[in-house]
Amino acid sequence: MPALLEVKNLKKYFKNPSGMLHAVDDVTFTLEEGKTIGVVGESGCGKTTLGRTILHLLDLTDGQIFFEGEDISHLSKNQIRKMFEKMQIIFQDPYSSLDPRMSVSETIMEPLRLQGKLSKKERIIEVKKLMDTVGIAERFENAYPHELDGGRRQRIGIARALALNPKFIVCDEPVSALDVSIQAQIINLLLDLQETRGLAYMFVTHDLSVVKYISDDIMVMYLGQMVEKAPSDELFQNPMHPYTQALLSAIPIPNLDKKKKRIIMHGEITSPVNPKPGCRFMARCRYASKECEQPQKLVECSPNHFVSCCKYENL
Repeated sequence: MPALLEVKNLKKYFKNPSGMLHAVDDVTFTLEEGKTIGVVGESGCGKTTLGRTILHLLDLTDGQIFFEGEDISHLSKNQIRKMFEKMQIIFQDPYSSLDPRMSVSETIMEPLRLQGKLSKKERIIEVKKLMDTVGIAERFENAYPHELDGGRRQRIGIARALALNPKFIVCDEPVSALDVSIQAQIINLLLDLQETRGLAYMFVTHDLSVVKYISDDIMVMYLGQMVEKAPSDELFQNPMHPYTQALLSAIPIPNLDKKKKRIIMHGEITSPVNPKPGCRFMARCRYASKECEQPQKLVECSPNHFVSCCKYENL
């Protein structure tokens, strides 16, 4: 049985006055139905661009995307519109992603209206079901985004994403703009929906505590490239790439009596514009050597644990 989503050597470059900006560079991974892959890394590492390229919100530069075994790398506008019935996105900012002129019910109904398969009466019934599913009280159906708090706005975005009953959702930092208590509610809602609907998520975030809680596998990105990928527990117990080790060392421990040794990264960040073929983390890596100037290979060091670092190429 093929994976629900398979991404092969995906690249997305942007033209820049100085050359080509390598936003996503040769990323490969698979995602099974009902599973979650977390994507982490610093701001500007290509996490969001990866998700938007998979959904064809951005045109890919090179590579292949397969969904349910079908090559969807290059689609017409009509095919992309049809594809959105199976693939959706939840945006980071629940305010800017909603039309301020549309009420709660109108926003959730819009995908159903554009699809054109249901009558107006059936759409109204479906909207009420979706509001109940995501925990929005019926009294808010005629409210507008500016009248609601961030948590309710994000629930609207989730309901809108669910309207066409997709199988795969890109969650683009869906809780980063919310209070901590509201974050927990939204995360638990996403997990409940995954269990009841069999959804597959690509969860983009910079919050390592959140990604550990929700993800089955975690992919670490640095300047457009995947540097490590492993099952969630394995990555936290045995981080192998120097960049992953530095990221995990920054997670605070809620214990005043226990100190954690931080790995401080020094050096300049490599430019993503026309980057050299070697390791892009080399300038900040404490283990950097002459070998790092050569192209790095993705090595499977243990079952489903992949690392792109010359330290592990001969294991």
